[in-house]
Amino acid sequence: MKKNTVFYRCPICGNVIGLIEGDSNNIKCCGQKMELIVANSVEASTEKHKPVYEKVEDEIVVRVGEIEHPMEKDHYIQWIAQMNDNQTTRIRLYPEQETTVRFKYIPGATLYAYCNKHGLWETEVK
Repeated sequence: MKKNTVFYRCPICGNVIGLIEGDSNNIKCCGQKMELIVANSVEASTEKHKPVYEKVEDEIVVRVGEIEHPMEKDHYIQWIAQMNDNQTTRIRLYPEQETTVRFKYIPGATLYAYCNKHGLWETEVK
């Protein structure tokens, strides 16, 4: 994870937050301490979750999974983000929408995808 990128999830309601700076011990939701989310980088299920990208001029076209991740009402990618040391760009997604988004090409940035059922996934931009 990049030094400015820390995500937490509420174990009760599922709220997800990104901590920019501060003490995570002070962050609570539903009366509970939020849990640190650690990004996965190795696929282990039939649905593919890692963000994949293709460089097109000065942009990258990003989608989730070599075969696109399902975007059903009860199982979908909630957001895709690109982060580097001083910038975060996040795009919210909704069920029945494609997972394809575009970001500026930033070598060394990290792409994150968050699945509502299988958590956080990451890929580094080369």
